[in-house]
Amino acid sequence: MPGPDLRLLRWSLVCVWSLTAVVSVWEWNGQSQALLAHLRPDLEWAKPWLIGAGAATDMLLALWMALRPGRLVYAVALIGMLLMTALATVIVPDAWLHPFAPLVKNVPVAAILLVLLRHPEADR
Repeated sequence: MPGPDLRLLRWSLVCVWSLTAVVSVWEWNGQSQALLAHLRPDLEWAKPWLIGAGAATDMLLALWMALRPGRLVYAVALIGMLLMTALATVIVPDAWLHPFAPLVKNVPVAAILLVLLRHPEADR
């Protein structure tokens, strides 16, 4: 039985992160702000920074992974995803219980990144 199609795994992550970045910016004053509704009132100033930093990180990871795949980007993506998941858990703990699973999706994302990290041929 052949191994996983590593390009398919890589391009699925490129798709997830690039679309997440675009939607985050598109919904800047809508759903992106709504996700941060539980943020403490004294941190209201941080909302645009969090949205912008998240969207920029997602797009940079997508472009890096699309144009220069390799173990470094997979490791950085894994660490970044874990940090963003932890931050989101603190800010919006209900996201774990949402029917569309905005944080639960990070479990298979982590699995894909681990597979890519373990296969040097994924760099092609």
